[in-house]
Amino acid sequence: MVENRPLLTFLAHGALILGVIVVAFPVYLALIASTHPVSAFSSGVIPLLPGREMAANYATMLGQGISTAGAPPLWGLLGNSLVMALAIALGKIAISITSAFAIVYFRFPLRNLAFWAIFITLMLPVEVRIVPTFKVVADLGMLNSYAGLTIPLIASATATFLFRQVFLTIPDELLEAARIDGAGPLRFFRDILLPLSRTNIAALFVILFIYGWNQYLWPLLITTDERFYTIVAAIKRMAETADAEPYWNLIMASAVLAMLPPVLVVIAMQRLFVKGLIETEK
Repeated sequence: MVENRPLLTFLAHGALILGVIVVAFPVYLALIASTHPVSAFSSGVIPLLPGREMAANYATMLGQGISTAGAPPLWGLLGNSLVMALAIALGKIAISITSAFAIVYFRFPLRNLAFWAIFITLMLPVEVRIVPTFKVVADLGMLNSYAGLTIPLIASATATFLFRQVFLTIPDELLEAARIDGAGPLRFFRDILLPLSRTNIAALFVILFIYGWNQYLWPLLITTDERFYTIVAAIKRMAETADAEPYWNLIMASAVLAMLPPVLVVIAMQRLFVKGLIETEK
């Protein structure tokens, strides 16, 4: 039985409220800044109350962009980020779940060595291998392409490890029953493992979608064509104007638009996401 301690309850709720304020205040500032004209920032202070230019600012960014800052209309940037995020999320899940299936259910030489070789790559993030990866992508002619944006980021040791742990919790009786019924490996994978892994796939999809959407360094390096700019990298370009003050109202409008797709994905898949993280028994 949990004891009723008003002071601890008050402190816990106070900490939660303070955390929400710290996280939400920058988002509030971005939203408010996106409703003002650019002249409102001439003093260097961001207004704290809404302005009247919200519709004009968002229409400008979605329809025209900022040509002086090398930012095309945001519809194309959002589409590129969506393609990149979906390709990375679905590609990582597809490769990881099949790799985990092979490691857990197939007996082949050096099976454990193969798993640990995959797992050790967790110590090699993109930033560490960025130069050789860029060289390979450039030599293959994949600069300024969707393949170059997504393929180098698809493999995931983390997802492979998580699916392996999920498969290890599945009773061996299911495998024996499938064999007795005449099911082959692919049918066992399709009809039993995939349905049992549904919530874990959903949880990983949310995490990996946000990971792909928020990629900044890699798209900034390999894209010089406006047709393949992503929204996160474009915000950086907008903020670095050479001979003029940045259009902070339009930049903040872009930042707000960039936040919406990940938020919508989390809201739409919240139930499966939470269930996939806490579910321990099959």
